[in-house]
Amino acid sequence: MRHHRQELTFTLPTRRGFVNITPQVARAVAESGIAEGMVLVNAMHITASVFINDDESGLHADYERWLEELAPHEPVGRYAHNRTGEDNGDAHLKRQIMGREVVVAITGGKLDLGPWEQVFYGEFDGRRPKRVLIKIMGD
Repeated sequence: MRHHRQELTFTLPTRRGFVNITPQVARAVAESGIAEGMVLVNAMHITASVFINDDESGLHADYERWLEELAPHEPVGRYAHNRTGEDNGDAHLKRQIMGREVVVAITGGKLDLGPWEQVFYGEFDGRRPKRVLIKIMGD
């Protein structure tokens, strides 16, 4: 079994946002030379996420609204976490809802995604560098 590791770094200029990272993951799979296996893609920060869904702007707006209803940013005093001097208690909860990582099969050297499926980086407390790990394993 072979392994390939790569990191992506994102610095979103906004507090929240979604970035389609499918092309970067597919490129890493191609560079690995692994034809059959799995790729793990995970956010390496506690206020960011990696998830799979449709690349459709209405859905992304729905996510933004839904997440803000579930864990509103303000008032920041509502979160015990923010009593440490932080203001991102909501971002930790949003990450928990959206998930830390995805695993995608690799078949014939390509991501084995379903129709409309894309891999996304989700940012919930941006404006600073954060990493995403791509770990590919297989033959």
